[in-house]
Formats: sequence, C-alpha cells, structure tokens
Amino acid sequence: MQRHIIGLILSRFEQKGLQLVAARLMQIPRVLAEQHYAVHKGKPFFEGVVRDLSSSPSLVMVLQGQGAIQMARKLMGKTFGNEAEPGTIRGDFGCSRGFNLVHGSDAPWLYGSNE
Repeated sequence: MQRHIIGLILSRFEQKGLQLVAARLMQIPRVLAEQHYAVHKGKPFFEGVVRDLSSSPSLVMVLQGQGAIQMARKLMGKTFGNEAEPGTIRGDFGCSRGFNLVHGSDAPWLYGSNE
C-alpha cells in the first residue's frame, strides 16, 4: 500500500491466469498477524513481521486457478526482495530485506468458508 504499486502487483497474478475472487482492504489487527505467523513464534523475525503486517493497511486477496498456491509463490519470488530473482514480484519491486511487498499462504482457503 505504501508504495502505490498494488495494480502492478495484482496484474502479475492476473497475467499469469489467476483469478481474483475476493479482496478486502483492511488494517490487520496484531492478534490476527500473530495467529497467521504462529508457526514462526520464537524466531528472531517474528516480532518484526507481526509489527510490519499490522502497521498499515493491506489488500488481502483470494486468488484461484489451477495450481494457484504454487504459481503465486513462484511469482512472488524469494522472501527478501534484495535476494529474489528478476522477473518475480519481489525481485522486480522489492528493495530491502526488512520489508516485504507480498505475503502468501502455503495452504488453500475455501472461498466462503469461515476458516
């Protein structure tokens, strides 16, 4: 949100054939960020990720398509923008190790479910 490149990022997913089926602009509460990254609790980066994720509005999206999770994660590139390959979202737009442009799930979410 802070760099005003949401359209560019979303277009990468759409150009690859993924379909946006739900989106919500929201300020992620700290407790939700902690729950989302609970598997990393106790790791050195946990507090920073939780703080950054809950510090400003985020566009939360649900994408669908054949192999959507693997495809989206490949499109995003390595976690740190300064290490990600050119041609990936993080590689083309990321400029630091401390801030991440995109976060992605490694598990499916069923649209319309309450999980």
